[in-house]
Amino acid sequence: MTTSGEMISASPSNPGTNIPKLDQLHLVVVGATGMVGGYALHYALNHPAVERVTAIGRRTLGISHIKLHEVLHPDFADCSALAELLSHQDAAIFCLGAYTGSVPDVELRAITVDYTIEFARVLHRGSPSAGFAFLSGQGADPSGKSRIAFARYKGEAESALLAAGFRATYIFRPAYIFPVKQRKEPNFGYRLLREIYPVFRTLFPGQVIRADDLARVMVDVAVQGTKERTARVFENRDIRAMLEWLKNLAT
Repeated sequence: MTTSGEMISASPSNPGTNIPKLDQLHLVVVGATGMVGGYALHYALNHPAVERVTAIGRRTLGISHIKLHEVLHPDFADCSALAELLSHQDAAIFCLGAYTGSVPDVELRAITVDYTIEFARVLHRGSPSAGFAFLSGQGADPSGKSRIAFARYKGEAESALLAAGFRATYIFRPAYIFPVKQRKEPNFGYRLLREIYPVFRTLFPGQVIRADDLARVMVDVAVQGTKERTARVFENRDIRAMLEWLKNLAT
């Protein structure tokens, strides 16, 4: 584990080099201590096409893995110190976020919009051919007209990413994300949804997605990538359809 101020020299003999081997990918996972980000890290580390995973966050993960390079970065308002680390990366999976009501509105916007834009700026400078997979949310409104702050902020972040110039930009808009593992729910709405999840899933299957399933799809999309420029928005129904395709492929 290193801090963001410690840089890794790139040389063929250095196992910490940022330059990937042929056909082996280097991924970045941001927000790996979170619900979806934790599963994204798990799938990335265990994916056979991935050689190295750089996990960048504000808290330690408490795990070790031969493919893992953990980086502590306390302030995503300024990602300049990550410039060298973010060079020669193939894709980023960005899951950093906050729940509505868990932080003041000004902080919610900073985390949702400003941190995303700043990280994307530094990543694009060092890895202009990288793909960017962004965890957004159902109802995200790029027009900025929504009365819901979360929808406006996610929409603003989406618009900035689509204009950032990445080779491939993947926007994921899940509906209710089921946590899978027991946790302290962030607010009453989430506590209620967890209690009624079996019924809710039966009545509205298109409005739910498991956290681990969402992460699996995000990693797969980032790994598969494309040689052509593309921008894709995946609504909850699209994520579920891709999940079924992955499951069928594995059988």
